[in-house]
Amino acid sequence: MDNEIRTTVEIADASGHAAQELTKAETMDVVNQNPNAWIFAGNRLVKPAELEQANWGDVGTVRLMPPLVGGLN
Repeated sequence: MDNEIRTTVEIADASGHAAQELTKAETMDVVNQNPNAWIFAGNRLVKPAELEQANWGDVGTVRLMPPLVGGLN
């Protein structure tokens, strides 16, 4: 399992962000633990199903961001 492809996964929250090197399975676990997060892969917003089907060697950095909420004051 040590030869599995890993990619950088950045997880942002209110306190900043953390970066980890994760396999596809580990990344999908993180995605499933953060169901409301926006997911970016290759600087493109993707759905979890798209990430699951992606060629992991081509994914690049994955970023999980809290969704932005906007409105008028």
